[in-house]
Amino acid sequence: GFGGRRRWQELGWKRMGRVPALAGILVAVLGLGWLPAGAAAAPARPSIVFILSDDEDVASHAVMAKTKALIEDQGTSLANYFVSYSFCCPSRSTILTGQYPHNHRIEGNEWPTGGYGKFLALGLGQATVGRWLRDAGYHTAFLGKVMNGYQPEQHPPLPGWDDWYAVGGGFRNFDYTLNENGRLVAYGSRPEDHLTDVLARKAVEVIRRTPLDQPLFLYLAPYDPHAPAEPAPRHADAFTDLPYPHGPAYDEADVSDKPAVVRALPHLLPWQIAANERHHRERLRALLAVDDLVESVVSALAETGRLDDSYVIYTSDNGWHMGQHRLFVGKTTAYEEDIRVPMVLRGPGVPKGQRIAPLVLNNDLAPTFAAIAGVKPPHALDGRSFLPLLAHPDRLWRKSFLIERREMETHEIQGAAILDAIRTDRLVYVEYGDGERELYDLTRDPYQLDNAVRTAKPALLQALSDRLAALKNCAGDNCRELEDLPVEPAAQPVALSGEGKAG
Repeated sequence: GFGGRRRWQELGWKRMGRVPALAGILVAVLGLGWLPAGAAAAPARPSIVFILSDDEDVASHAVMAKTKALIEDQGTSLANYFVSYSFCCPSRSTILTGQYPHNHRIEGNEWPTGGYGKFLALGLGQATVGRWLRDAGYHTAFLGKVMNGYQPEQHPPLPGWDDWYAVGGGFRNFDYTLNENGRLVAYGSRPEDHLTDVLARKAVEVIRRTPLDQPLFLYLAPYDPHAPAEPAPRHADAFTDLPYPHGPAYDEADVSDKPAVVRALPHLLPWQIAANERHHRERLRALLAVDDLVESVVSALAETGRLDDSYVIYTSDNGWHMGQHRLFVGKTTAYEEDIRVPMVLRGPGVPKGQRIAPLVLNNDLAPTFAAIAGVKPPHALDGRSFLPLLAHPDRLWRKSFLIERREMETHEIQGAAILDAIRTDRLVYVEYGDGERELYDLTRDPYQLDNAVRTAKPALLQALSDRLAALKNCAGDNCRELEDLPVEPAAQPVALSGEGKAG
């Protein structure tokens, strides 16, 4: 398709192109830690291109035709990829550190729970995956959104990044300022100033000027489709008549079994329904520029001969609800719309056209990047490399994970705003700060309409609550050990009797 160096075979084991490349893959898959000093500079180590959209839900990802053709169809889709805290700063800090929010302590978007100021105050800018890979000889480049509270006029580039093209708050694709390696550059309202397109051009420049004998780590984070979701002018008329699909959870008919913050919500008003329809189309239009960005980056990798030796990974920082369970628009809940996000990747040894089911988290990104690079992180990580799953998706893997929230989008930080939840392959169990609880059997109730906590078997509720309490305090190896243990007392129906309102 794209030329460049000889393609490795699908699983990457028979004709690896070069011996150093094979060594790098074995280190990544087997978790052997640091490469020897001589091997650490080997030009055959894979490059990593990480593309992170903003607020992209799984359903919206369906419009990404180029991303599907260039990444998903050429690699693997992770069908059960989740974020452990569906909010910008906590999720982005987890991506950079490989830790649950309760360990990196960025648990909101504003002080005192989080934000970029707290990220710096805790010294986290000194300990990101970018720093690890740069110290190991990678050319590192950060482009786009850092997190809420970053101000390009006030904040210098973070340590660990050879190239830094960072944008501040506002979430506008026009009339913004980029911090370009310490130099402030203002962009206006011309079509060519659209932020996603500017980031695509900058990424292509970095790819083309990075020496081919040096591996590259490119972290690319546009605003799209975050509100206001300003599309590139060329996409302004796309999806004009496309309706917003109303699934069973949309404007949920009966919320009497939901927690108080949901029970208090009236049915969606006509203006909210109309706003959902409009914003749905705006979000899809905005994503088309991200789709073009993917095409530009993959083409540049091919033109420079890097594509066959590069991992290209695409995902989002969190999901997005829009009318489900009567919630107007937003994130931060433990509902599937918010915690499940798209994840596709291609690269050396990544099977082509595969879709795998194990539970993978944003906690796993930093460990996976480190494994690809053959780097041993300098501190304990809560996540794990998911590279072994690509060749053996049926291997032993985590059976549950933790979902956290300490601050809602309204920045409320008391009572019902606090939640902790545990998600297994079939159950999600939630405990709120005000004592309310939710339990959903996703095999029977995938839209989370029937809160089964009142009819559930006491032994099951106790087991879930006990494991949740342990996960809330886990760190490092202990997180992985707890996640790998079975949670449910036995494979049996959730409820004591009856099927509930969703039956």
